[in-house]
Amino acid sequence: MGSLDGEARESRIFLAAPVSLAEIEEDFSAAIEERDVLAWNARAEMVDAKRERRLWSLVLEEKPLKNPPPEQLAAAMIEGIRAMGLASLPWTENARNLQARVTFLRRLGDVRHDWPDLSDEALLSSLEEWLEPYLAGMTRRAHLANLDLMDALLARLDWKQRQVLDELAPTHLMVPSGSRVPLDYQSGEVPVLAVRLQEMFGVTDTPAIAGGKVQVLLHLLSPARRPVQVTRDLKSFWANSYRAVKADLKGQYPKHYWPDDPLQAEPTARAKPRPR
Repeated sequence: MGSLDGEARESRIFLAAPVSLAEIEEDFSAAIEERDVLAWNARAEMVDAKRERRLWSLVLEEKPLKNPPPEQLAAAMIEGIRAMGLASLPWTENARNLQARVTFLRRLGDVRHDWPDLSDEALLSSLEEWLEPYLAGMTRRAHLANLDLMDALLARLDWKQRQVLDELAPTHLMVPSGSRVPLDYQSGEVPVLAVRLQEMFGVTDTPAIAGGKVQVLLHLLSPARRPVQVTRDLKSFWANSYRAVKADLKGQYPKHYWPDDPLQAEPTARAKPRPR
């Protein structure tokens, strides 16, 4: 009971008397309803699962909900992930590289394989489709650390796509020295192969992927693994730039191998080739 002035939204209370829960339940029993609530709690970064007794918008009682439906828990987790953003998922370098490799192939427009859209925007908008099956038993942000994100992303590819992925967009390339060097798909539209200059001696063809359609961007490195040349034309580098690069680096790294003719030289991952 109470006495107010003004409109309901801006009124002030002048006189009020307490009403017990028992009185409310007796007087408004027909309007009281019980409902289950599962929603993301942004402050606690967890799913709130509770059973409420309400009189219209007034919560009379609430208690934890036992054994909530798994699909509703997953939906609330997805609500939370969408609010927190994809950065809340346990991304690894391999997972990001997989995303970039598939994005690279999709950008090529290879209609034979119809690569899925794994951009952040597409993944965030389709969480229900690809992530929900992996959220069983998860109710808080900390649980996401146990998520096998790599497996969830790979599940976006069909059998045929998985078969050709490593062929068309390999994670590594074998270079003339025999080293297996990782490819970087995340730095730009063209994959980057960062390799020491001496490991590429003896070849003129820039390595290519995607069935030979795309030459990689070579970052030729000094012995200290600093880029000394960025090129997609290895033949032109040997013919036009190598001499100047050699003159500069030979003084800095005199113990390393700096042949006059790089096309006749033996590629090596060591300071100098092994003696024969």
